[in-house]
Amino acid sequence: MPRRFAEMKSLAGTELGVSSWVSVGQSMIDGFAELTGDRQWIHVDVSRARREAPGGSTIAHGFLTLSLIARLGYELDMLPADAVSFNYGLDRLRFINPVRAGQRVRLHARNVAVEEKAPGRLLLRNAISVEIEGEDKPALAAEALTLLVAADAG
Repeated sequence: MPRRFAEMKSLAGTELGVSSWVSVGQSMIDGFAELTGDRQWIHVDVSRARREAPGGSTIAHGFLTLSLIARLGYELDMLPADAVSFNYGLDRLRFINPVRAGQRVRLHARNVAVEEKAPGRLLLRNAISVEIEGEDKPALAAEALTLLVAADAG
């Protein structure tokens, strides 16, 4: 991967990689529920979910799954050391398949485009998916937009 801002345009259209698997356990789901205040039973009530939920288990919040792209993305080492990055937005975000407690997920990323917004500023458009181990359909898919600002751009 390019490690300098000046090399980032060479990312255009390239495969960025796949992260390692991360387990989404009930304690992670409970922590996210506590943090966000979203304590819907499908996420936190294990015994009720066992009885009533499709699939018989609790599921991770969609936004928990989405938030894991930051953690998993660091493994891909795609950002240059001589720039700062900002989340710019998401296009076409879809939550496709729920992540059940105990399942493992990973990030798959591919660059779609690199656009120069201004001198020292690049917009990366990356097609991402969060894959679920053993499942045909991903948990989510989106185009993640990241704004890179060169350290010397001020």
